[in-house]
Amino acid sequence: MQNRTRVKICGITNITDATTAVQAGADALGFVFYDKSPRVVTIDQAWAVFEKLPAFVTTTALFVNPDVSLVEKVIKDLKIDLLQFHGDESPAFCDQFSRPYIKAVRMQAETDLEQLAVQYASSQGLLLDTYVKGVPGGTGAAFNWNWVAPERRLNVTLPVILAGGLNEDNVEQAIRSVHPWAVDVSGGVESVPGQKSSEKIQAFIQAVNNVR
Repeated sequence: MQNRTRVKICGITNITDATTAVQAGADALGFVFYDKSPRVVTIDQAWAVFEKLPAFVTTTALFVNPDVSLVEKVIKDLKIDLLQFHGDESPAFCDQFSRPYIKAVRMQAETDLEQLAVQYASSQGLLLDTYVKGVPGGTGAAFNWNWVAPERRLNVTLPVILAGGLNEDNVEQAIRSVHPWAVDVSGGVESVPGQKSSEKIQAFIQAVNNVR
């Protein structure tokens, strides 16, 4: 296992939550541009956070089957660092933009990660989330981590980012089971949807850092 598991706090909607996450040690922040999410932000709302962020924090824009024009506007207006696609986007769709991307996978027992890693070889990682029919992400439920244990993905050539139902109580076990490159949390560090809890963020990141 690498020395440190990276942390992304997703669903950021305001500067207070962003500052809390960064000060607690988050490596990346996620901003949701999907209007059916309770954590959706406009470009103006995101910019109010972006303009106050310190250096070396990766800003990530999350989309679900978006129009090309929306992705291009977010890139142009926000100078976003990384794109995250959570829908049924093809490799060709993800590849057309002037930013690197990660591809979310809604995990099921039969999911072929090796094949997906080949298919999305141009991505910077596969984000593994929980499958719930009709829900693209943010379910608050965990999937069976045994499906993606290290010995089961020896031929998976992309970094794995673990998401889905993570919180301060289970993230240590998740990391020890999966050995991911990074973990991604949203609802697990919230007081209400769209509003983070400072205590939960700090406890989550401390739990991640406890794994050595």
